[in-house]
Formats: sequence, C-alpha cells, structure tokens
Amino acid sequence: MQRKGGRRRETGGPDAGGVEQVLDELYGTPPSAFVPHREERAAAARTAGRKEDARRIHAARRPTLAAWAANLLTRSRPEETRRFLELGQALREAHRTLDAAGLKELSAQRRRIVAALSRQAAQLAGEAGHRLSQAAQREVESTLRAVLADPDAANQWAGGRLVASLTPPSDFPSGTAPAEPARTAGPEPAPRPKPPRTAARTRAKDELAERRRRRREELERAEREAERAAGQLRDARAEQTGAQESLHRADDELDRIRKTVAAAEGKLRETREDLDRAERERRVARERHRTAADAVAGAEREARASARRLDRLAGRDGSYGSSD
Repeated sequence: MQRKGGRRRETGGPDAGGVEQVLDELYGTPPSAFVPHREERAAAARTAGRKEDARRIHAARRPTLAAWAANLLTRSRPEETRRFLELGQALREAHRTLDAAGLKELSAQRRRIVAALSRQAAQLAGEAGHRLSQAAQREVESTLRAVLADPDAANQWAGGRLVASLTPPSDFPSGTAPAEPARTAGPEPAPRPKPPRTAARTRAKDELAERRRRRREELERAEREAERAAGQLRDARAEQTGAQESLHRADDELDRIRKTVAAAEGKLRETREDLDRAERERRVARERHRTAADAVAGAEREARASARRLDRLAGRDGSYGSSD
C-alpha cells in the first residue's frame, strides 16, 4: 500500500531511494541491533562518497521496543493497517457529528479493535525474538489510540519509523459520555419556542443516522477482521511448530540414513579390496597352473622319448643274443 507521511520516495537525487531503503531497513531492525546496523550502513555510505546519506543514516534514532513493535505491525500487516487508518478517519468524523450515546458505543468497539491489534503486535515481536512487557504493550495500545484520534499520529505510524510511542489527544472520547454542565442557582430562563420541524431538518437527521449506521458497521467489520487475523496468526504459529517438529524428525532420519550409507560404503570398499586381492591371487595361480601344465607336457614328451629309446636299445640287445 502507499503509506502516508514520513516517507520520501525517489525524488531527492540518484541516491534518495537508496537512503530511504536503508532507513526502512533500520526501523525494521530490533532495537538491540539498531545502533551497530546504523553505523555499518552510515560507514558504507561514507565510503561510497555519499556524505549527506551518511549524515541522515547516522542521525536516525533508535526506537523503543514498543515503537519498534508498532512499526513491525504496520510493516507486517499492510492491509489491516490501511483499514485501521480508514477507521481512524471515520472515528474522527464521528467525534464531530455523533451524540454522546453514539460516541460511547463507537469508543467501546474501538477499544476492542485496539486490544486485538496490540496483541498482534506482541505476537509479531515475540516471533522476532523480543517479548513485550505489559508496560510496552500498553505503549503500543497508546500509539494505536493516538492513530485513531490524531491524523498527524496516523501519518507517523503509517511511515513505519516511529522512535517512541504516541499519546492520544486528551479531547478524544475515551468511551465515557461527557458530563452535563452544572446548573447555577436562580430563576430558569423562559423556554424558547421550538422551531418547526422542516423537511430539511428531517433529512439531515436521517443522513446523520445513516452515517452512524455505516460507521458502526465499519467498526464491527474491522473488529471481525482483526479477530480473524489474530486467529490466522495463531493457526500459522501452530502450523510452524508442527512443521518444525517434522523438520527435526526428518533431520534425525537423514542422519541415520547417512550413517547407514557411510557404513555400507565402507563395507563395499572392503569387499572390493577383497575382490581385487582374490583376482590377483587367481591370476598368479592361473600362471602357475599354466607353467606346471607346460612342465608336465614336456616331461611326458621326454618320458615317451626315453621309453622309445629304451625299447630300441632293448630290441638290439635281443638280436645280438640270438646270433650267438
């Protein structure tokens, strides 16, 4: 959404957008990290030769925890922020036009909406790691009441760069009907004659009643939307918790599988080493077998040749004996 007040867009030179982004980033930073972050950004601007940007960044004031939570609310809930600002406009107009009874009813609804939004701010701050104390949450509520009552406060909050909490003006109704002025002693003045009821006056009253009805409907709708948003936030946090638990279980299972794979890979390496050793031994044994087979074949040939020579010699010896 387009925010009102407090923000300057890229209209101040080539680096205007950059410094505005840095300031937005700073005021979205928790107060505990604000000063180191600010000095880092200012030093970077000085190093880049942007002295005016460095001066503006260095001049940024650290917000209180309550102001940071109020800034966090308008940054994280832009649509609800827009409706809340529109509600403030309607309430300020109602303050000028409605009677005491109508203001009392609208103020009661306003308190419920402010309480719901301040709870959202506390939840957002808690999710960011910074729990709001009761005093800080009351400051957030004071800021939200000021936004409804004062257009300048609304512009400051919409800018998202609050430094401290805001205080609503004392003349804005708190929900209690104004007391009637005290009567002074003495004779009562003669009653003035009542003017005749004209058609124009009747139309004006009808228009006033219609405006009151519309504003009440807007307040009721804004209250329902604030409660719905709070419910959605609770559901989202529950879902986040469940997802975190599932992630932890998945991490544990992944670690177990990795260990199993590592053990299997180690066993596989050992088995491959055994296989390589067996193959080497088999090649050596095959070579020995081939060498032995060759030796046997050679020995067999030598034996057959020796047997033939022996047979020939034995045959010649027999022929010599018979001639004698």
